[in-house]
Amino acid sequence: MNESGAAAPDRLLDLFHGVRLTPTQRRIAHCLVRHAGAAAYLSAAEVAELAGVSQPSVTRFAMALGHDGYPALRRRLRELTVTGSAGSAVGNALQRAVHAERDNLDRLAAQLADAGRVAEVGKLLAASRPLPVLGLRAAAPLAAYFAYFAAKVHPDVRVLDDGGSMLVDRLDQAAAAGATALLAFVLPRYPRETLDALREARDAGLTVVAITDSPVSPAAEHAEVVLPAAVGADLVFDLHTAPMTLAMVVLQAICDAAPAETQNRLEAFESSAARRQLFLG
Repeated sequence: MNESGAAAPDRLLDLFHGVRLTPTQRRIAHCLVRHAGAAAYLSAAEVAELAGVSQPSVTRFAMALGHDGYPALRRRLRELTVTGSAGSAVGNALQRAVHAERDNLDRLAAQLADAGRVAEVGKLLAASRPLPVLGLRAAAPLAAYFAYFAAKVHPDVRVLDDGGSMLVDRLDQAAAAGATALLAFVLPRYPRETLDALREARDAGLTVVAITDSPVSPAAEHAEVVLPAAVGADLVFDLHTAPMTLAMVVLQAICDAAPAETQNRLEAFESSAARRQLFLG
């Protein structure tokens, strides 16, 4: 879906910036972001049904954003619709999907202007020994990709990519072994077992860092640190360009948090790889 004639998700997110929302209000905000193209034309009852909340909750949500009620919020959403950019409408459907990913990366770059926040996340994750990395279903490949490279600079990275009853056992085992933080990839459609695992991780005393698609993602309710990176939704299946980029940014921050150890581990790996002739180039 192109952005012309629709309130873009990033402009909707601006409405929520700096507002302390309750868990129910975050569900409503997330619903509006996920239905950005139609958000300006939905009634309060329709928003309530989509979000799975009561209609009075939608009214209270609008008031929390500084509006007299939901009709005033809907007028604001329509103003955003009118001012929407048509830049992403250029080209065919495949080109628009790629252009949308470029926009997602631009938004991510703007977020990274606050480099100090990511640096603090790097220190937090670098200090966790072991470092559990959670990613279920669609997020599993991102967790594996991150962990493959993280294992070259961190002594104990544990990928948690299978759900079921064993998942809680592995979280408890990581905490018992000394883990202090969990990095979680939480992407649409937000598996219930992922959110359950975040709750279990917090109960085990782990600080949860979530890479997810939006500041109002369901993961925000269970994570101490939320790092948003938009997911492309213009093709049949989602595009994860921005979340994967953010994962590598976080890994860079881990490396920067312990430069001497990182260098020693990378040199040891390169020496081992050369001895075993692992690579052709």
